[in-house]
Amino acid sequence: MSEDLMTIREMCDAYDVTPRTLRFYESKELLFPIREGQKRLFTKRDRARLKLILRGKRFGFSLEEIRQLLDLYDMGDQQATQLQRTYDVARQRLKDMEEQRDELNEAIDDLREQLKWGEQIIADFNNDQKAAQ
Repeated sequence: MSEDLMTIREMCDAYDVTPRTLRFYESKELLFPIREGQKRLFTKRDRARLKLILRGKRFGFSLEEIRQLLDLYDMGDQQATQLQRTYDVARQRLKDMEEQRDELNEAIDDLREQLKWGEQIIADFNNDQKAAQ
């Protein structure tokens, strides 16, 4: 086996993904392994694309966004379009994530206040029960 090519098992081991995941990405035209009968052989390009797919997923990009960004690689402008578009999408994703974090922090603060209120009600109830005995 050429060191430039990896089997599906080698890809799974190297990137901690399942064969099903790799087949899914292939079906979505995100990866393009060489097919030899039932065997799939992944190239350096497939490995680079998989790294970008996994990173994009981690940052919350949709598979369609990832596919569109990967497709820009072949524009013939030394990836300038791909880099600019990736940067723009990432900036928007960061903004969205920060908004989600702020909303989550606000919800956490509200829940803490409700728990404090609940603790006080429970304490008052328990004190009233003891006083009534």
